[in-house]
Amino acid sequence: MKQSLLALLLSGTYLSAYANTNIQLQTTQGNIEIELYNDKAPVSAKNFESYVKSNFYTGTIFHRVIPGFMIQGGGFDRNMTEKPTQAAIKNESSNGLKNARGTLAMARTNDPNSATSQFFINLTDNQFLNRSAMNPGYAVFGKVTKGMDVVDKIAKTATGSFGMHQDVPKQVITITGVQIVNKPAVK
Repeated sequence: MKQSLLALLLSGTYLSAYANTNIQLQTTQGNIEIELYNDKAPVSAKNFESYVKSNFYTGTIFHRVIPGFMIQGGGFDRNMTEKPTQAAIKNESSNGLKNARGTLAMARTNDPNSATSQFFINLTDNQFLNRSAMNPGYAVFGKVTKGMDVVDKIAKTATGSFGMHQDVPKQVITITGVQIVNKPAVK
């Protein structure tokens, strides 16, 4: 048994199982576990991780919910006041990852390189958000590994308008904490 474990360690197989950061997102609706794609979306994953480390997301809300499409959060407080962010990052939508159900992608404006702190979780396969010749796409940088039932519960929340914002949950859904569960192993 010891020899098998040693062989795994030496081969790198054991270490590669920890190539990506795992995050636990705690919300008022339950916990969501996320694996970041540090390997395929290094800029976006590092950006998200830096917001986690600075405790930026605690107290933000899921401010946009569209059933059959996505839930979006990470930028507004419960009063729908946008929090100041770090500089925008480069769009990594050319990384080959698809906007499939359960994946996390960076939210942005019409400028492809405008993503900061906001992210969304795809509720379905949203192929029209993928990069193409006519579309700069939205960069996928992680996936939900546990808690899609919580994501689906959030997606069923009644929504309305709040000032100029549409699809805002009528019941505030707050991110109460975010923590790194494990960091990638050093090779």
